[in-house]
Amino acid sequence: MLKIHRPYCSLGTAALALGLACAFATAEAAQPFPSRPIRFIVAFPPGGANDVIARTLSVKLTEDLGQQLVVDNRGGANTIIGTDLAAKAAPDGHTILIVPGSHAINPGLYPKLPYDSLKDFAFVTLLGPGAYVLVVHPAVPAKTTRELIGLAKSQPGKILFGSSGVGNVTHLAGELFSDTAGVKFVHVPYKGGGPGMTDLIAGRISLYFATVAVSRPHIQAGRLRAIGVTTAKRSAAMPEVPTIAESGLPGYEVSGWYGIVAPAGTPRPVVNRLHAAFAKVLALEEVKDRLLGLGVEAAPRPGEEFRRYAEAEIAKWGKIVRALNIRAE
Repeated sequence: MLKIHRPYCSLGTAALALGLACAFATAEAAQPFPSRPIRFIVAFPPGGANDVIARTLSVKLTEDLGQQLVVDNRGGANTIIGTDLAAKAAPDGHTILIVPGSHAINPGLYPKLPYDSLKDFAFVTLLGPGAYVLVVHPAVPAKTTRELIGLAKSQPGKILFGSSGVGNVTHLAGELFSDTAGVKFVHVPYKGGGPGMTDLIAGRISLYFATVAVSRPHIQAGRLRAIGVTTAKRSAAMPEVPTIAESGLPGYEVSGWYGIVAPAGTPRPVVNRLHAAFAKVLALEEVKDRLLGLGVEAAPRPGEEFRRYAEAEIAKWGKIVRALNIRAE
């Protein structure tokens, strides 16, 4: 009978196993990136700004990277579901996530997130800033910010405003508007911009601080009316629409942004390759024009610069959330 319990056999087996493991690891590391399709997680349902941006970029990125980018919509819990999925994915660059400004809001809103918004991610690139626009259903008689404030004061607690979720930028934009103007809206959260627009167009809610990507087609078709953009200056995507500040609420300003992250631990060469691909795609005129049509100005920044920006945004929004006493539901 063959005996396998002798010391030299055990050591030989262990050495063989270690050698095989090292060989496999070396072979995997030697494979060019990407070696298979990349999962592009969007923490919202289809139809919203994040989804449209991701799908717009995916086409050109597939050409540059030589592998297909597969958009994976994982909406819910104000981006927490999709973001947590990305945080726990294998750190090999084959899973990336588009993050909106709410990525910097959630740490102040939720005391116990299942991930750390900074430590659990490798920051690939900032895509650029995005404008939001205050839109109302055509049945709402107000046509300017000043008129909307007057209407809200005459109907305290009766005007419903929607958002893409509690703590989302679209939510805080409305709360900041209410606080600054001294009016009271009733907040109705949705799981994304698409569902919110559906109810606004149907007249089930009265107003929404929406992304340009989601609202612009409906504004052009006359299904919604634009009151003003939230940024300090008029948006190049909708120059005909005044800012909220200039049309009745001085000092009001809310700006959004979009970026790309990967799981923490993703190798630096892989992160650099991804950043280079995004920077190349964002420099294409057709892509810049497409993004501007969505209200986003293409302005990529390197990963470390993006990380520092996100850190500053987390501190800023944390103060606003505490000042407005906003709590997660």
